[in-house]
Amino acid sequence: MKFGPAPLDEAEGAIAAHSIRIPGLELRKGARVDAGALDALRRAGICEIVVARPDSDDVAEDAAAAALAIAIAGPQVTVERAFTGRSNLFAACAGVVQVDRARIDALNAVDEAVTVATLAQYRSVQAGEMVATVKIIPFAVAGDAFGAALDAAAPLVEVVPYRIRRATLIATLLPGLPEKVMAKTRRVTAARLASAGAELTGEARVPHTTEAVAGALRKAASEGAELALVFGASAIADRRDVIPAGIEAAGGVVEHFGMPVDPGNLMLVGRVGDMPVLGAPGCARSPKENGFDWVLHRLLAGLPVTRADIVGMGVGGLLMEIATRPQPRDPVEVPAPPRIAAVVLAAGRGTRMGGANKLASPLDGEPLLRRVVASALASSLRPVVVVTGHEPERAKAVLDGLDVTFVHNPDYADGISTSLAAGIKALPEDVAAAAVLLGDMPRVSPDLIDRLAHALNPEAGGLIAVPVREGRRGNPVVWSRRFFPELTTLDGDVGARHLIGANAEAVVEVPVDEDGAFIDVDTRDALELLELHMIAERSDVDASAALDGMQSEDA
Repeated sequence: MKFGPAPLDEAEGAIAAHSIRIPGLELRKGARVDAGALDALRRAGICEIVVARPDSDDVAEDAAAAALAIAIAGPQVTVERAFTGRSNLFAACAGVVQVDRARIDALNAVDEAVTVATLAQYRSVQAGEMVATVKIIPFAVAGDAFGAALDAAAPLVEVVPYRIRRATLIATLLPGLPEKVMAKTRRVTAARLASAGAELTGEARVPHTTEAVAGALRKAASEGAELALVFGASAIADRRDVIPAGIEAAGGVVEHFGMPVDPGNLMLVGRVGDMPVLGAPGCARSPKENGFDWVLHRLLAGLPVTRADIVGMGVGGLLMEIATRPQPRDPVEVPAPPRIAAVVLAAGRGTRMGGANKLASPLDGEPLLRRVVASALASSLRPVVVVTGHEPERAKAVLDGLDVTFVHNPDYADGISTSLAAGIKALPEDVAAAAVLLGDMPRVSPDLIDRLAHALNPEAGGLIAVPVREGRRGNPVVWSRRFFPELTTLDGDVGARHLIGANAEAVVEVPVDEDGAFIDVDTRDALELLELHMIAERSDVDASAALDGMQSEDA
């Protein structure tokens, strides 16, 4: 192909190399130059333009792109009509992309005029999603280069349809695991499966023991489950831990434990008979992409996942910054000593209070919310950020005169996660950590807040501080800044409790004796009981029974 400037008298029939826009003419790149275009160019005083003239054995860009796209399209892939030297390939169904990388690389090496780009191997796609594109770079490709490219082409891109339709969810339970965490796990898992046309046809919640896991797996296999997803109340720590031991006790085999993908390291792949089993890492409770997704979608498409497949996932396997790593790529510079803030969540409607504004309700002569904020202000934490939502002006009136920063959450009705995100986003950049306090927990003391804040030890990996009594976790919780990105992307009304379980190695448990870390006020009866207790305390009377049933499970 000849390419370069040509006088107008020699340009007729050639291909315009660049778009030209002048009064009375819009000559597009790649268009043939006709007599009318030449007349307009002459009237504009233009004497020459840059054109391309294919040789007799050259193949035009659209024809070459179309032929190569058809040649590389495998099963369940459709080809779009070529335009401007490009032909796109699309998934004809939902499934997993498979490409022959070695042969794609060889095809791209034939000639610089020919290029093929595809999605990554094993990428999950929906019907109609683009999976590959063929682009011819010049306006025409030399005949011998086109012939060599066509010889190298074959069905190199296909979509393997999802085949598994029935999955069962097995979750183990330990004391202190809230029901709403389990509900979110089911919701997130069901959504993952739905994108592949599968559904949860069974669910079992069993004690965190080898025998219980084995029994649930045997039952799932006998009922025709095509896939078992096992979520442990505690993360798998070893091949001999509860979940892998349960797989083996059910007559199955553990094929691989651990993967070089973050998040997703603690994933397990096994099998009971013909039923694949996935031991889910803690991050699989979140809808964010993680290593669990990479393996799940292959299994849903009926593709084997071997040890070699998993250990080969390391390159590209760092999906996001991991908060518990000691040296993040973008370290946060904070002054010494680090500044720790308090975020008070005060946006909810408190519907169980029977119409009254819960946080404005008086407790022993002082509004609930004011008591909580006063404790935060009496601690060493600064600033104190109060997140409002329902009746924000009422909350501000209750806190009149107090040195706090207000942040309004217009989406408060969508759940506590939206208020948590609003509060965290409002913190100054030099804040190294934040204590999250609930506006309906008026017995949390300034001393407890400070003890939790001082318990953080980022250098030793202690990034979350939680009050604990007799194995039970309470509130508030103090979070290192490394978790702020995750705290701002939660959804629904679950709170951040599941992040604690998913990052157990980062948790510092602070023993407490006081009840304040476990008492919230949700109802009018609870408020009256707490007031009776406080009166009894002042009278030196044992009124501990009044606190029964007032234990908080919120995170």
